[in-house]
Amino acid sequence: MKEDYYDILGVGKSASESEIKKAYRKKAIKFHPDKNPGDSSAEENFKKAAEAYEILGNQEKRSKYDQFGHSAFEGNGGFGGGGMNMDDIFSQFGDIFGGAFSGFGGFGGSGQRRSKGSNLRIRVSLDLKEIVLGVEKKIRVKRKVKAKGVTFKNCSSCNGSGQVTRITNTILGRMQSASTCPSCNGSGQVVSNRPSNSDKNGMIQSEETVLVKIPAGVEDGMQLKVSSKGNESTGDGIPGDLIVLIQEKEHPFLKREGNNLHFDLYISISDAVLGVSKEIETITGNVRIKLESGIQSGKILRLRGKGLSSINSYGSGDLLVHINVWTPKTLNKEQKLFFEQMRDNDNFVPSPEKGDKSFFEKVKDMFS
Repeated sequence: MKEDYYDILGVGKSASESEIKKAYRKKAIKFHPDKNPGDSSAEENFKKAAEAYEILGNQEKRSKYDQFGHSAFEGNGGFGGGGMNMDDIFSQFGDIFGGAFSGFGGFGGSGQRRSKGSNLRIRVSLDLKEIVLGVEKKIRVKRKVKAKGVTFKNCSSCNGSGQVTRITNTILGRMQSASTCPSCNGSGQVVSNRPSNSDKNGMIQSEETVLVKIPAGVEDGMQLKVSSKGNESTGDGIPGDLIVLIQEKEHPFLKREGNNLHFDLYISISDAVLGVSKEIETITGNVRIKLESGIQSGKILRLRGKGLSSINSYGSGDLLVHINVWTPKTLNKEQKLFFEQMRDNDNFVPSPEKGDKSFFEKVKDMFS
């Protein structure tokens, strides 16, 4: 079982954004590879802290983690976390270290950092059946890749570091600051030989089919990260990621509420009085339910396990069948006479039992 992200950073679940950032910086400095050369244990702790901060340092990702745990980020690199390498960490969180390490952004304190290509974003629409069962989608993606024959050389402005250093005289003395190199945009390399069919960075557009595995139980608005399937970077940089946004299609008769599904079943007065057996269509097949005689409109029948699987493997939701007794709007003379005769009959006088809940009690139960 993966270690809790809050435990990794040593903060509570109510920690503020600044407290989380401060805790990560403390861990990052403690386990930084420059400070622990050749220590694989320190490197592993360094990566764990960065992975924890990637989730907890982002309000949206933190909210998903608090709700679903690690399972919200599983599959194809996760929904935004996991699988980080040293280049990912330095390129994304280098500013966290401040001036604690010279030339941060490269492994082992070499002073050179590898750039990362830009991310690509795509929207995938899923119907309820695909969400219930999980699905694999083949997606056509247009991404920038290095042209055949392109070569690169170290940027002369920053000597391949991706950063330029400036020294300023202040009242407090000489202050040194580092910023992204404007000549290479922080990649540390520039094109030395550019094929005619490529852009100024030596890139061409390529179309590729990417297989995305979407686990069961995802929700509308979730994001799935497919590592290294974004645009490639110049030189020896690492590719960006493909961010897949999940969009849930509305089902014609099933309504989703978390992991539960709701279905409105309409029955006649005759069926309500006499009782009836009804077949219900679900995502995974039809099920037959028996309605007892005298069933009341508003009754909710719970079919356990017929909802959606939890994305964090905590079981499955239920299918809630809402009974609606349909009152006919027009009657013939014979039918009207029958109901007039029954108007004052004891069996037709409303007499709710103590166990029968009111509409407001049922609504309260649904949201509690």
